[in-house]
Amino acid sequence: MADIATARWAELSACEIASLVREGRGTAQAMTEAALRAIAERDAGVRAFTKVWADTARAHAAEVQARVEAGERLPLAGVPIGIKAGEGTGSVQSQRMIEAGCVPVGATSVPVVSNAADWQTWGHTDRGPTLNPLNPAWSPGGSSAGSAAAVASGMVPLATGSDGAGSVRIPAAWCAVYGLKPTNGTVPARDAAGLNIAGPLARGAQDLRAAFKALAGADAGTGTPVRRPLRAAWSATLGIADTDPEVAARVRSFVGTAFGADRLLVDEPDIRLPDPAPCWMALRGHRATPAEQVEAVRRELHTAMDALFGAYDVLATPTTPHPPHGHSGPGNRMSVALTWAFNITGHPAASLPAGRTPAGDVVGLQFIARHGREADLLTLAETSGRCR
Repeated sequence: MADIATARWAELSACEIASLVREGRGTAQAMTEAALRAIAERDAGVRAFTKVWADTARAHAAEVQARVEAGERLPLAGVPIGIKAGEGTGSVQSQRMIEAGCVPVGATSVPVVSNAADWQTWGHTDRGPTLNPLNPAWSPGGSSAGSAAAVASGMVPLATGSDGAGSVRIPAAWCAVYGLKPTNGTVPARDAAGLNIAGPLARGAQDLRAAFKALAGADAGTGTPVRRPLRAAWSATLGIADTDPEVAARVRSFVGTAFGADRLLVDEPDIRLPDPAPCWMALRGHRATPAEQVEAVRRELHTAMDALFGAYDVLATPTTPHPPHGHSGPGNRMSVALTWAFNITGHPAASLPAGRTPAGDVVGLQFIARHGREADLLTLAETSGRCR
């Protein structure tokens, strides 16, 4: 296969790349070179990568190609992937993606170490902060900042992330890509509190499904979706977030246009979850809170979600209560206000691109499903993708 121009490379999905490699119409080496070329051409203006592993990527690509030529049907054969810094190629998530045929090409940026009060949501590199490919004045979100930016800018079709309070979903929303936090326990948590769950970021919904299958196993959470319109509960605030009216209006409008009544039946009940902040902060060791109070909030959250999923299949919210902030930080805004409750309850949650407000700010739509029902989230993501 001839060299792939960077513009053409940015249009190829992970599934298309794997198909080309499996069918002999391309090689893992050619795909890897295309990704390395795209990084060389584009990363100066994005700063998504902290390290590029050109030599090891080429060695991985040769191994993948040999496996393909030996007859292995690798689901993600030859797909270049960014690896979240701090995770490395030895993590469970990375190893499962590599086993599926992915080629790790570099480490993607994360924030510098800080205390929780800073709520830093941008990537740190030795060249400066990671820039949002949609607008360099915006933060790309965090902490999976570089992974979202690398995917959104067309350097790689997939990247790994991890989500302890929204760290996959928030950058997915602000970079207009797809991100998934699986059900807690699908893979081992990356923190002692059990809140930080590995999950992929992808440019396309089908790629998100393929990445989740590789991460969790072919049958985990990707079984047959419900064969009827899903019942969705919409909430702009969950009773706890100070959501901008423009954000809420845009995301609610997108729900109405992206999903017909044959796919989604939307209701707007009065949802008021208990504030997860004291529980989350205590579990992560950022606040000294009596154990009985922590457990009381946890129980209240589970009780509220059990009741909600007794009547509905999915919960829909904006991914964040406000649009992307600048590189000076969010101020006193809580970007995680709509996401971190589900790290405590363990429910799977996905962020889907939902367009822009009249002011041009990008927004995301978050869906939350019952434990183990990633199938519903992935189906909704694919449905919404056809409306973009």
